[in-house]
Amino acid sequence: MRLAVVILSYNTRDLLRQSIESVLTSAALTADRLTVDIVVVDNASHDGSPAMVAAEFPQVYLVVSDKNLGYTGGNNLGMAQLGFDTASRPNLRDLTPERFLTDLPDFVLLLNSDAEIMGDALWQMAHFLDQYPGAGACGAHLRYGSGAFQHGAFAFPNLFQVALDFFPLTGVPGVHRLHNSLLNGRYPHFLWEDEQPFPVDFVLGAAFMVRREVILQVGGLDDAFFMYCEEMDWCLRMEEAGWDIFALPTAYVTHHEAQSSKQVRWPAYIQLWRSRFRFYTKHAHLYPRRHLQWVRTVARLGLWWRRRLAHQRFATGEINGVQLAEELAAYALLQRL
Repeated sequence: MRLAVVILSYNTRDLLRQSIESVLTSAALTADRLTVDIVVVDNASHDGSPAMVAAEFPQVYLVVSDKNLGYTGGNNLGMAQLGFDTASRPNLRDLTPERFLTDLPDFVLLLNSDAEIMGDALWQMAHFLDQYPGAGACGAHLRYGSGAFQHGAFAFPNLFQVALDFFPLTGVPGVHRLHNSLLNGRYPHFLWEDEQPFPVDFVLGAAFMVRREVILQVGGLDDAFFMYCEEMDWCLRMEEAGWDIFALPTAYVTHHEAQSSKQVRWPAYIQLWRSRFRFYTKHAHLYPRRHLQWVRTVARLGLWWRRRLAHQRFATGEINGVQLAEELAAYALLQRL
């Protein structure tokens, strides 16, 4: 079997180094059963990431974009270099003059540069997809850098999730149970403690392995999602094409979450909600117009509440005037979406 790992990076040089090393270490454990190629796509970093990869990992295929293509565009570019027809935009096609591999890999793993493969997780994920032909994709058991559990698979969003996003009710006794329940899209913790793979609606894009035939059938990620919701959209398209999505509790990946997006906190927050609204609109057969109207109503109320909280934090000195202005500007832009 042959696996290609696409690692997307934006100004995460040191974490990228750790991510590549973890892939190489995991691949060496099962080199007799699984051939692993690594493609690093750099999204116009300015921290020396491409130079580090070129100098320290000559065996890695390196693609350097002169602008930030986002999660979707960057990963599509990486898959296009592997030979898949995912580069739908003209500027991406211009960046893919040649294929890295002669033949398409059996599986592709999209891996964040802030994620590290633990043990033989690469083999576990590839072996699972090989053994279950109806499984189109699978995700890993994610852990934060501290070792704490991180939800790595979710149910498709509902209105309750939107409400909890804006009104988290932090400090209310027992509310953590709601946050970790299926009502909020989270699968029960006992499923992750078991050793059996279990079906899910979608998996987090931090470590997302996809079968070759799936990419050939449904195409790559939707370029209209710059970042956020793209893996949700991809999994939904896979399921509508007849494929199942699974989470693998025994395939561990450490995820130092949001190391790229936190560099642009409020633009990332705006992009999150822009992508969510696009997801609802694109899949109107699942989310009728009335649902979207309710989402927008909850969002408007939530933005009003968050503006109040922002002014309170400014009054108590938790944030300064510049931070307040940035936050309020983000909410004003979201109000117009």
